[in-house]
Amino acid sequence: MMRPISATPDQAPRTWPARARPRASGAHDDRPPWLLRAILLGIVGLAGVVLYYTNAYLTERFTETTRNRAELRLALYSGNVVSELQRNSVVPLLLAQDPALIGALNSGDFSQSSQRLISFREEIGAAQLMLLDGSGRTVASTDRNLIGSQHRSAPYFVDAQRSSDTVFSVTERETGAREFTYSRKVTSDRELVGVIVVSVDLQKFEQSWAGIADAVLVTDSEGQIILATEPLWRGKTVEEALAAQDPPSAIERALKATADWSFLPPDAYILGEAVMRSEARIPFRGWRIVSFTTYSSVRERVNGVLALEIMGFALVLAGTFFVLSRRAQSRSRLFQRESAELRLLNERLQQEIAEREKAEKTLEVAEQTLAQSSKLAALGEMSAAVSHELNQPLAAMKTYLAGARLLLRRNRVDEALSSFARIDDLIARMGAITRQLKSYARKGETAFETLDMRDVVSSALSMMEPQLKRRHVAITRSLPQRPVLVRADRLRMEQVLINLFRNALDATKETPEPRIDLILSLGQTATLTVRDNGHGIADLDALFEPFYTTKGPGDGVGLGLAISSGIVNDHGGRLTARNARAGGAVFEVMLPLDAASHGAQVRAAE
Repeated sequence: MMRPISATPDQAPRTWPARARPRASGAHDDRPPWLLRAILLGIVGLAGVVLYYTNAYLTERFTETTRNRAELRLALYSGNVVSELQRNSVVPLLLAQDPALIGALNSGDFSQSSQRLISFREEIGAAQLMLLDGSGRTVASTDRNLIGSQHRSAPYFVDAQRSSDTVFSVTERETGAREFTYSRKVTSDRELVGVIVVSVDLQKFEQSWAGIADAVLVTDSEGQIILATEPLWRGKTVEEALAAQDPPSAIERALKATADWSFLPPDAYILGEAVMRSEARIPFRGWRIVSFTTYSSVRERVNGVLALEIMGFALVLAGTFFVLSRRAQSRSRLFQRESAELRLLNERLQQEIAEREKAEKTLEVAEQTLAQSSKLAALGEMSAAVSHELNQPLAAMKTYLAGARLLLRRNRVDEALSSFARIDDLIARMGAITRQLKSYARKGETAFETLDMRDVVSSALSMMEPQLKRRHVAITRSLPQRPVLVRADRLRMEQVLINLFRNALDATKETPEPRIDLILSLGQTATLTVRDNGHGIADLDALFEPFYTTKGPGDGVGLGLAISSGIVNDHGGRLTARNARAGGAVFEVMLPLDAASHGAQVRAAE
């Protein structure tokens, strides 16, 4: 690090004696010193007055502009909330007249009701749909985990029974968030048979509002906060929410006002920062929306203009000092000796730069050596990955060979040839796996194509057919009726699904009635859920780390999930895992939809 060059005490400029001091040509020594001081003080005073009034005028003007923009945003936010509420308010009326739901409530057969509600939710865009019977028990829901739950005392169930119209309810969850629902009773022959409940997703507005610098909240007719970008504000009044924030001390407010040159008193303080408050009415049940906008944008714009003014006065002062500096030209000869010393320092600096360049070359060689070591380590991991990925086809080949041997002994040649054909397919797959693993190690391009995830699931299940038959595992599949189109590499996606199916089989070895549920859903993304009823996952944090495994020696090396997670990430998706509430593990593969094919499919459906 270079230090600033300064003159040492013995290098300080020498002063001439009073009689021998030279007189510089052009210097105005006869100018009174008090006049020079008066000129400088006048410029500084004028700058202070101009900056003061400029700051006052621009602060008021830009503050009003910012307030108008905040009120315009509130009008847009209010319109979005009302539009969402109105769009969902007609859903209970339509579903309460659905013949299939009324027939299910009369017959007690709800096997297809949940799937029907899921299809409605995808078309309508509601957050959640529930069908309650006459006792308040959930008999169908878009969230299958809620089936069987009791809602007899819930406001949306009680109020819907008492009213012949659609009822709007607000209930508080355990987390403190509010749940907004529309409910309507379902009648058959003028008798109550159930209640349809539609949840309105207003939480998404909190997430969108949180992406803006303003703090936004919505209050009901009683002044209670029901939506807010700050979760701790929910359930409080606006005054209580502001009181919960730590207000700045008197010293902090003074320093803040001095730094900002602010002339307008703030409406409130949030996290010690002054904000302006804007409020608007939502034309729905007396709701109001409030936003708090910081003065940072105002200060930035005002300070930009002030900076230009300061620069202008600085140039004026610089010019003044330049004129006055001519009086010091007679002393320039005293610095010639320092110039020679600076040249010496410059030569030393050049030597230091040369030494640093040499050190950088040495560092570059060390980095190349480290890169080579990393390549050798990656080669070791790839060899372990090849061994892991080929175990599955080899196990299937062993099973088919044993079956073919038995079929040949029984003179069932055609069936034996079919087994040999499957073995040939497995050999081709092993070659493709080795090529794919090489491409995965080089991070090369993959063969992306438009795929139907339903076909990928079926193909992976066919690969696991021998193990499934040997273990007698119950497989439950829930696939949508229309295609689920994604852009992916078929071989790599089959590899991911086979790894998940094999892990599910291993997890249910000690389960008396092993079961694996496969659920493929179509929403914003294509989501495949693989759920088993095994022993669950002990360490979720280390699950996707390489060489982490809970299996015994010889059963696995712990690379399946690590490779699968990398494949899904390469496809722009995400692989997650969690433990189910009723036991077992749940893996979810979320992939982005093929935008072009999916859009064409939606237009064709319309």
